[in-house]
Amino acid sequence: MSEAVAERVSEDFRRLYGTGPEGVWAAPGRVNLIGEHTDYNDGFVMPFALPHTAVAAVSRRTDGVLRLHSGDVEGGPVELAVPELAPGSDHGWTAYPAGVVWALREAGHEITGADVHLSSTVPAGAGLSSSAALEVVVALALNDLFALGLGGLRLARLCRRAENVYVGAPTGIMDQTAAACCAEGHAMLLDTRDLTRRQLPFDLAAEGMRLLVVDTQVKHAHSDGEYGNRRAGCERGAALLGVDTLRDIPYGDLDALLARLGGEEEVRRLVRHVVTENHRVETVAALLESGTTRAIGPVLVEGHASLRDDFRVSCPELDLVVDTAVRAGALGARMTGGGFGGSAIVLIEAADADTVTKAVVEAFAAAGFATPRVFTAAPSPGARRLA
Repeated sequence: MSEAVAERVSEDFRRLYGTGPEGVWAAPGRVNLIGEHTDYNDGFVMPFALPHTAVAAVSRRTDGVLRLHSGDVEGGPVELAVPELAPGSDHGWTAYPAGVVWALREAGHEITGADVHLSSTVPAGAGLSSSAALEVVVALALNDLFALGLGGLRLARLCRRAENVYVGAPTGIMDQTAAACCAEGHAMLLDTRDLTRRQLPFDLAAEGMRLLVVDTQVKHAHSDGEYGNRRAGCERGAALLGVDTLRDIPYGDLDALLARLGGEEEVRRLVRHVVTENHRVETVAALLESGTTRAIGPVLVEGHASLRDDFRVSCPELDLVVDTAVRAGALGARMTGGGFGGSAIVLIEAADADTVTKAVVEAFAAAGFATPRVFTAAPSPGARRLA
């Protein structure tokens, strides 16, 4: 499969630019099993890589020209001058790969230009980190072609800087680290404070289970004001409680500390979600390590309730997925990603896949919602060179 994808993207590159690429690379989208809106609070997350990837065919240039093309967007290559790349100068899809070039150069790496052709199977706007996949695949390609010698975590940090500063989306480090560092057959427990990570076995098929991803088709955008407002509220909560970040609040002290917030009801809700969500990540990690995977189901449902009621980033479509799936026999379900649309995950017994999928699709039809896209998620490899 990888060879066929590499050949197809290479041939598209040749038609665009008149010669073959120097290489082809891939970086995956991700599903976050548990740990939402904790990453920019120095907390814990647990993503795994999807089989859906952004693929890039790339060659170096020496004339300061960056040419970008996507097979998923109409139109020919977009040509940019590398020395003129600057934050806020681009608000289209090209901001993600161009931002990576800018971030590499800002970090002192001499990138003299490139021809890039991209093709992605990661659904955009579905909460599955399509933007980080684009960033990481371009970063990995340039790292190899210009012999920069940067490891996965360093590339993830630079890609995060590209998204935060160049694109203007105040995201945390999880998405880029997942795309760069996840391992096949595992979920990655990531401490976003010190970036230590542990790969936890997550082989649902061997245990007779599946994890469905339900893309509600409701698009979201991380760079909109609501996401930034939640982040600012978390920072305000940390300041009011006298800690550097909400990560520093012990779960056992939560009730007493919430009482100190007085009339700050919105901040109280945000703080409660982040602290309890960190606790849920640690709970799921312990359950996976002990081999009691089915027991994570109720923890997923608790996480969704917290995102819906305290963080308030769910939507009717996401709530409908979770409620319907659980009623249809799912072990657990929750929204995944930043929220305001996107996708939900549903943990099921393998034998219940058709029943649960049918129930969700029928519930969407009855509610007058667009038909959701449902697929099985299998933990896949992180970023890598294909050819």
